[in-house]
Amino acid sequence: MRLERLRVQGLRCLSDVQIDLGPGIHVFAGPNGAGKTSILEAAFLLSHGRSFRAGAKDALLQRGASGLSVFAEVRHEDERIGRIGLGRVGARWEARLDGESVALGQVVRECAVVCFEPGSHALIAGGAEERRRYLDWGVFHVEHDFLLAWRRYQRALKQRNSLLRSKSLAPGELFLPWEAELAQSGEQIDAMRQRYLDLLRPFLAHSVQGLLPELGAVQLRYRRGWAEDRALLAELEEQRGRDLARGHTTLGVHRADWSIAFDNAPLREHLSRGQEKLTALACVLAQAALYAERRGEWPIVCLDDLASELDQAHQSAIVAQLYEASAQVLITGTELPVPLQGVPAHVFHVEQGNLAPLL
Repeated sequence: MRLERLRVQGLRCLSDVQIDLGPGIHVFAGPNGAGKTSILEAAFLLSHGRSFRAGAKDALLQRGASGLSVFAEVRHEDERIGRIGLGRVGARWEARLDGESVALGQVVRECAVVCFEPGSHALIAGGAEERRRYLDWGVFHVEHDFLLAWRRYQRALKQRNSLLRSKSLAPGELFLPWEAELAQSGEQIDAMRQRYLDLLRPFLAHSVQGLLPELGAVQLRYRRGWAEDRALLAELEEQRGRDLARGHTTLGVHRADWSIAFDNAPLREHLSRGQEKLTALACVLAQAALYAERRGEWPIVCLDDLASELDQAHQSAIVAQLYEASAQVLITGTELPVPLQGVPAHVFHVEQGNLAPLL
């Protein structure tokens, strides 16, 4: 899979930029604040419906602009081309596929982008929400029923929480239908997540071995969000009194989490910040490789500010691996990364929101 054309309007400092892209490695070089990361952010938006930058939702729109839009032509391994776009005016997003208005999920399914960037270490050191997002994006692209189950779960969770927050002595029968729906869809999501993690483990082990061999074998641990030996429906009914006191549902798949441990670093606290970054990168690359194995094509790989995040040895290893895999790679940096010297690459200079091809 690769982007053949990307057009961005009204996104941060990018007023109106159109980029024609080819296979292989692409480098966007220029000074800080020039708009390099925003190019990667545009590609990520099409694949995730959100930015990879924390708290960026309200900052996406260029100052003074009435709206923003991102459009791309995506060529798949079978030569099929999908024309996708996201537009926003005010708080409302509109998704389009081949000229037709569609649900956001259809655009996300058409374009797969994984990204390693300065905030990626939060996948290892941050809160559980970021890890659930990573997991659910992968499940979404493998399990076709995931989105429907996730929507059912979110609807039931919202209704149960509304009853809990009412603080009234609502009879138990008002909770029962929503708890039944929550339990049924939640256990379905949990089963999908566990199947996905079983698929991911060998790819993660291979990726970790290449990046962090000194840490030994890796273990991926999953906590589903309620007791392993209990049915979710029974747990919800039993914990209803506590949830009423707190005003929200305290267990379920929305409380799930996963973690990584190494033979030579059994606790996260044993990892240095550099090792956290490499572990996060291993997760990103493992997810990309699994996607490629299941879908027959690599996702687009974004590497933001690569030179500042990795030493030269690791930069060279990653670039070589992705080049050999024939993945389309988008890399940013203040200058051409040393490991790319001698590797075929399309290079663009970015300054004040404008792009010019160099190679």
